[in-house]
Amino acid sequence: MDTTTTQVNQYSQEELLDLLFLGTLEAGFQIAIWKNPQEQKVHAIIDKTEKIKRVPLELENLTPGFIIHPFSDQEDKKAYYMEASEHITFSLQDNRTILDQPFSWINFQLDPAQIKRKIKEFITNYRLSNTDNQAVISTSRQDFIDQVNKGISAIASGQLSKIVPVRRKKVLIKKEFDIAKTFLKLCNAYPNALVNFYHIPSLGSWIGASPEVLIKTKGDCFSTMSLAGSQRAIGDNPLKNVAWTQKEIEEQALVSRYIVNCFKKIRLREYEEIGPKTDIAGNLLHLRTDFKVNMKATNFPQLGSIMLELLHPTSAVAGMPRDRALEFIRKHEKFDRALFSGFIGPVNIDDQTLIFVNLRCAKLLSDHALLFAGAGVTEDSDPEKEWEETELKCDIIGKFIQENE
Repeated sequence: MDTTTTQVNQYSQEELLDLLFLGTLEAGFQIAIWKNPQEQKVHAIIDKTEKIKRVPLELENLTPGFIIHPFSDQEDKKAYYMEASEHITFSLQDNRTILDQPFSWINFQLDPAQIKRKIKEFITNYRLSNTDNQAVISTSRQDFIDQVNKGISAIASGQLSKIVPVRRKKVLIKKEFDIAKTFLKLCNAYPNALVNFYHIPSLGSWIGASPEVLIKTKGDCFSTMSLAGSQRAIGDNPLKNVAWTQKEIEEQALVSRYIVNCFKKIRLREYEEIGPKTDIAGNLLHLRTDFKVNMKATNFPQLGSIMLELLHPTSAVAGMPRDRALEFIRKHEKFDRALFSGFIGPVNIDDQTLIFVNLRCAKLLSDHALLFAGAGVTEDSDPEKEWEETELKCDIIGKFIQENE
């Protein structure tokens, strides 16, 4: 870090985010901004190397940074990675934020209106030159229902026990859409999610709020979760009168069994299982079970890396058995999921690694955004209800960025 000068400036949270966006995008750097669940602190890392890096999934050996992996496995089994050339944090509880680091690549002389205008111009020009909107279409209701019915048939014939078809939805971005404002609104609306925005030139710009931990390591503790089954959160206290159907209970149990089977593969017998319990994520309720392991007591210091490779893609985003489910998806899904249902998150930041399944997210195009959503299909699934579930999931992010059409 350049320490030849020191600048001390006071900004609102929105102004600080705008400064970071504009400075990094204009400089051609990569950026990731996120808020961890149940925290009131925003993190931002900027990768100033100007190199798009892909790294093996050896988390313990990585320098602090942010990892991004698509749904489909890469042939070399590597993930995209941003190094933390700069790591900035600020509190959401303070109305103003003190920025006391000499970021020479940021123009502190611009007023807020100039910054907003320049960000909008840059983002619009970037998206127009790096995306092909005409090639992107929404999944039709009938196509998705047909896919669900094919999944139910495959389950009935014994080929699968669960499948997770995904649809995408192309929506018009609001004229007044603002990345900083939207990010802060997501932080407020979804306190239990990994709220995130990241930009890598070859991958584009993505924004989201994922509720599902894939792996977490902090000190000697490893944890993961099974999150499945969905229903609308209704009323002021949706947890009070929630009732789960057999279909939803079994869907979530399949994901839990998948995690336990991964433990069995590596002969790990000492783990704590907590749940299932009802968890709230925005406008949806899910069933959740937590799994915890003491890596020191079990002599598994690399458990995070081992389980990351075993777990992804989980049965919650693909299906079971996994190989057959992935084959079904390749055969019947008419588009590339890209980063949706892959994984993202900070690695070795503040002595912890926190990687989430990349759910409830949107890719920002020129004047449109792409939303993605999937539904867990079992033998008891109702195709119309699965479509309705994906509509609810798309709305979690969509309502913050789309025009009412």
